[in-house]
Amino acid sequence: MIGVVLMFNSITGIIGSYAGGVMYDRGNPYHLLLTGVALSWLGLIALAIWHGWPAFPILLAAIGLFGGWNVALVNAIATSLTKVDSGHIFNTLYLFQNLGIVIGSSLVGFLYGLGVTWLFITAAVLFTGFFVLVFLKFRPVNHQTNRVAKPVNHTTGTHQGAPVANLIVIYALYIGLIFIWSMYNQWTSNVSVYMTTLGIPLTKYSLLWTLNAGGIVLIQSGMSLVHGKSSHPRIQLFIGLSMLMACFAVLIGARQYISFVLAMTLLTIGEATAFPAIPAMIDRLSTPATKGRFQGLLNAAQSTGRAIGPLVGGAMIEATSYAGLFEMAVIVYLVVLVGLMITLKLTKPHIKSF
Repeated sequence: MIGVVLMFNSITGIIGSYAGGVMYDRGNPYHLLLTGVALSWLGLIALAIWHGWPAFPILLAAIGLFGGWNVALVNAIATSLTKVDSGHIFNTLYLFQNLGIVIGSSLVGFLYGLGVTWLFITAAVLFTGFFVLVFLKFRPVNHQTNRVAKPVNHTTGTHQGAPVANLIVIYALYIGLIFIWSMYNQWTSNVSVYMTTLGIPLTKYSLLWTLNAGGIVLIQSGMSLVHGKSSHPRIQLFIGLSMLMACFAVLIGARQYISFVLAMTLLTIGEATAFPAIPAMIDRLSTPATKGRFQGLLNAAQSTGRAIGPLVGGAMIEATSYAGLFEMAVIVYLVVLVGLMITLKLTKPHIKSF
């Protein structure tokens, strides 16, 4: 039942991500983001009051919808900052996203001890601050009003001036993201169970995520300092995918806690380099009139991977073993890495950056 509830949260996140991206291209991002943050605030207030059954799953699905909407809009608005390198922008966004995870992870245990109501009240207070920030500082994006995306021109083979090669790479990245996140999600859904079957306490599993969040903050801080106009998100992506593949290769034979620490270290390096590179690449490949829709689809692809990951992992474990699941993850990452390398190599002469 927990899995079904979280699946619907992911599905509504997919819908919200796509809708937010499309509306960014057609409407006023400032008003759209204000609306999304306000609705998220209302959803959290409602959860603080009604968190029983069936109110909880219904409201959690609504939170997923508004969350996808907000993330897609923030990413799309980030693409409008043309005076700053997109790689630097998305690395910085990823840095602060994970800084929030570090802070949130340290607070959630204390707040939950006070009662679940306080969790949602605290989140609502934070969203009040988010709303004020958007109201005061996001007004310059007002100029985006009335931008309308045009359909594909089948005669010229372009989409708002973008060559077909750009679209091939963009959709290859989306497909890759679904597989990347479905395997990455094994860490949150199945690795914890595997560790407990080996007699490793759950507290040590939690420590791994502290290592992960702290490592990402350190890595991204360093990358944000050195990132400039000469950034190469493709190289960053290939390095990241290689690290993610190596992480699951270590898990195949993991029996001692030190092996999981090594695997988490590789996972941290992989996601800190690969995940910010993909939105940066999609930003460069999409035209100004379609950046919102493509960033929304990016978040939808991530949510799709997170939704199917636990189901695929559970089925694989029952059919083979945990080692079989980790071997499959290595193969999946290898296929994605080689597939993207070939796609980028073949399309490189025809790609146009925006």
